[in-house]
Amino acid sequence: MLIRRMEERDVRQAAALEAAHFSDPWTENAFLETLRLDYAYYYVAEAEMAEQSVPSEEGRGCRVIGICGLRDIAGEGEITNVSVDIRYRRKGVAAAMLKRVLEDGVKLGIEAFTLEVRRGNLPAVRLYEKFGFAQEGVRRDFYENPREDALIMWKRQESDGTITTVFANGVHV
Repeated sequence: MLIRRMEERDVRQAAALEAAHFSDPWTENAFLETLRLDYAYYYVAEAEMAEQSVPSEEGRGCRVIGICGLRDIAGEGEITNVSVDIRYRRKGVAAAMLKRVLEDGVKLGIEAFTLEVRRGNLPAVRLYEKFGFAQEGVRRDFYENPREDALIMWKRQESDGTITTVFANGVHV
């Protein structure tokens, strides 16, 4: 698996992945417009042909299996569009993308990161908590189809100026 910056050639697969997992998915055009923003950094997780069961549409030998975005809003990082192909969930794809996004965000000078997640998406909430995010608010009835609250989570700079989380297995983020 490779985590890399999203390119225009990826938007069809990114939009298809969104459509498969979100009730209000981004379109190809939305991804294209976002890629052109100087404060937006979008990533894909890519599986090699040997790792996948379905060849990519483009025939490149690789397939987008995950997407994740970061927007630098006045020094705060807004994490968006975290999605993983259902066949690759619980295999470390989301964690690898999130790790890359946080690392790149710190290099950009971002001191705090935020995201929204469905209250009932417990696997995602647990993942974000492992990365040091904490719930700081709720947006009532934020999501539709089905209607559900959004948890607002933040990961803030630590007292020593670092944004680091250490996992039990010794991985530093």
